[in-house]
Amino acid sequence: MLTQVEGIVLSETPYSESSKILNIITKEYGVIGVLSKGCKSLKSPLRSASTKLTFGQFNIKYKEGKLSTLISVDIINNLKNIKNDLSLKSISYSYFILELAEQVMKHNYSHEIYDLMLNAILKINEGFDPLVITNILELKYLEYLGVMPILDCCCVCGDKTSIATLSSSRGGFICNKCKQNEKMVDKKTIKLIRMLYYVDISKITNLDISLKLKTEINVFLDEYYEKYTGLYLKSKKFLNELSEI
Repeated sequence: MLTQVEGIVLSETPYSESSKILNIITKEYGVIGVLSKGCKSLKSPLRSASTKLTFGQFNIKYKEGKLSTLISVDIINNLKNIKNDLSLKSISYSYFILELAEQVMKHNYSHEIYDLMLNAILKINEGFDPLVITNILELKYLEYLGVMPILDCCCVCGDKTSIATLSSSRGGFICNKCKQNEKMVDKKTIKLIRMLYYVDISKITNLDISLKLKTEINVFLDEYYEKYTGLYLKSKKFLNELSEI
């Protein structure tokens, strides 16, 4: 069955001397395997599109539950700014976002998971801070993983008037009354993390956030993911080193 799917190449694996198997994260079917025949050839029209982080409309012979075959690709956005970033931060965070989206889809497939992933990558391509964009995505994905922290009241008693800090181990906001030995965070961090959860990634036009606030939010999310999801801590540590956090 000839089908057109929107997606981004998640990974590429050599297959025979001239071909590759592409894993493509798609809006329509989640992650699918696609055979790109002869794409290693210098003359192949599939050569440039059969690489990781290619974003386009993929025209394929679709086989549900089996390996599909790639016919052609219409590039939607070449993500040039990400691929040309000499610091490697943009491309490293984009790879991480793809892998995170794949893992989240395994738990709870939804078109929204794809849309959030795509909007995050496009914002990184526009030049926005990849760490902050990634943190926003991580925060939103916790909803789909079923382990969203409590960010509208104290996660212990429900009080909304005297929030003191964030606690990854206890599951969200902690008020002054329930605070024990948790590390204190900046008051601005408490407000900011709620704002980041509700923001529409596609509509972001400014991200002027201090290193201190970025660090506190990133540390909270790393600890929270490790405690409640266990998905990806090693790769995130590498990203933190790139961002000097």
